[in-house]
Amino acid sequence: MFRFLHAAHRFHHMHGRHHGGGGRGPKMFDAGAMRYIVLQLISEKPRHGYEIIKELEQRAGGSYTPSPGAIYPLLSMLLDMGHVSATPDGNKKLHTITPEGAAFLAENRQFVDAIMARMNEPAGGHGDVRGSMHALKAAVIQQVRENNPDEAKLAQIQAILRRATAEIEQL
Repeated sequence: MFRFLHAAHRFHHMHGRHHGGGGRGPKMFDAGAMRYIVLQLISEKPRHGYEIIKELEQRAGGSYTPSPGAIYPLLSMLLDMGHVSATPDGNKKLHTITPEGAAFLAENRQFVDAIMARMNEPAGGHGDVRGSMHALKAAVIQQVRENNPDEAKLAQIQAILRRATAEIEQL
């Protein structure tokens, strides 16, 4: 789904280490590309950090979720660079693009458009399977974390997962 040219990173390098999903799937973006993607999302509408994470997950079809450890430092860097401003919104910060950030995006429009186009490319043969796996994982997590299931419901979830595993192994 995401086939970014690693050479582009040489021209659009962000200080620090590469940021990835840390256990949330494979690394989909190098640090330089992520800066452009996040700034583009903020240019579309002001966003909170959590909204950026969820938007990236949705645009990736569930196959990638950036970690907060990748997004929040990046937002701080964009703030320090003057590309975004942040206003308090309850206990969150709402990030809005600044004229400097808009000018930066305009100067790099071709690169930004290429990154965004690659995000929208259909995945290879395994993409649909990966998306389904992530949807299953999300459903299980939601049931366990948010619905506070009793022991009987947990046993049902475990039985479903065991049956699915056995059916896949029998293919």
